[in-house]
Amino acid sequence: MAHSRRFGSLPVAFGGPLTPAVKKLLIVNVAVFVVYFFAVPTRLDIEPLQQLFRALSLIPSWVVFGALWQPFTYLFLHDPYGFSHILFNMLTLWWFGGDLERDWGSRRFLKYYFFCGVGAGLMDVAARFFFGGLNIPTIGASGAIYGVLLAFGLLYPDRIIYFALIFPLPARIFVFILGAIAFLSAFGAPGSAVSHVAHLGGMLFGYIYLRRRPRVLDVDWADTYRNWRLRRARRKFQVYMRDRNRRDWPSQ
Repeated sequence: MAHSRRFGSLPVAFGGPLTPAVKKLLIVNVAVFVVYFFAVPTRLDIEPLQQLFRALSLIPSWVVFGALWQPFTYLFLHDPYGFSHILFNMLTLWWFGGDLERDWGSRRFLKYYFFCGVGAGLMDVAARFFFGGLNIPTIGASGAIYGVLLAFGLLYPDRIIYFALIFPLPARIFVFILGAIAFLSAFGAPGSAVSHVAHLGGMLFGYIYLRRRPRVLDVDWADTYRNWRLRRARRKFQVYMRDRNRRDWPSQ
């Protein structure tokens, strides 16, 4: 890659130029964060926006009763009381997502990103049913980000990553360490404010995508819808012409 340097005999990864999909995700996430940041009670205390953001977060009890948008929308919300949450997620998206988008293209990268993020959300919902917390909201793109990290570790295993910004590690080892931390934390700190299950879910769904790649994700739904509309219009025209021809036939 042109945007990587060398560490010994191995390339060292860092963000590189922003790619289109990553850039759009960064802009949307930061814009939503700014609005959320000022809407909370300790600042402007805008009650309607607070209620809106609660409805957009991932609340298991809501999802069960039909809030099916939440496994998507929660990905764009981050903790409005600090900067570390969104800073980690957006920097990681930039540092590791760019290479994936350059190799895959924007469309496939976005499919993968949301597949991991939605899958992570569903894992979190399932975990809440078993361990409690059905009304506790979950927010953040971390599930999707952990999916991006997994893909980076599998596709560029020898790329050097600086763990804690100090220790140089191959990407595969770096990702393994993060996965192990998330796994142990999920069992060791079940009451934590951080959804470690969602982190694991993002990695799990990322692995499913990379190894099995569900065919439904390869469908161009816009093109499928256009073809369906075209077939429907053609059938209507055929029925119209058949009825018209019948009316034009001379009676015997």
